[in-house]
Amino acid sequence: MITIIIVPRISFTTGMSRLTIIVAATKNNGIGKNSQLPWRLPKEISYFARVTSNAPEGMHNAVIMGRNTYESIPPKFRPLSDRINIVISRNEKYDLCAIFLNVQSIFWGSTDNATAFLESGLRHSFERLLSLKDSIHRAFVIGGASLYSECLRLSPSSIVPFVDRILLTRVISPSFDECDVFMPDFLAETNGEGVPVWKRATL
Repeated sequence: MITIIIVPRISFTTGMSRLTIIVAATKNNGIGKNSQLPWRLPKEISYFARVTSNAPEGMHNAVIMGRNTYESIPPKFRPLSDRINIVISRNEKYDLCAIFLNVQSIFWGSTDNATAFLESGLRHSFERLLSLKDSIHRAFVIGGASLYSECLRLSPSSIVPFVDRILLTRVISPSFDECDVFMPDFLAETNGEGVPVWKRATL
């Protein structure tokens, strides 16, 4: 198991940190099975908690996820502590704000088009984060697959890219061939000139 940092080949300068995708995937980009993680890796869980929680004093990080990802978290661990949880759902009655203080907002879309719904949810989430920029250190997209795909579709080719960093933990062994949910093969993505869009960061 190794973790690598991946960034756009062309860097962007903005007034606020953009979104970070954080994901664990097999060599074949498998990330899930039956709506659950196919593995239990204590070191990866610890890494995820540390990275998504660490923020300067007086600030917090945010985690953005789809409803299925939220519900896949064991009840005793949700919402994720010490982080602002943003859950994107189509159901406007799925209101966790009244139950949990650190579930900052629930965004939903009425469209039947999945891509339009996800893009709308992401844009509303990002607008909400911008309104909280004085208290938000970093925002992480933590799943599921559709949300990852939409973030990657919108970044970094967008004029204002959503994602400027991907924290990819590559699960080497076992192979977990039983995965039925996969990340897009974003490392193979190229621009119009055939140049890879993403590159491994130099540490």
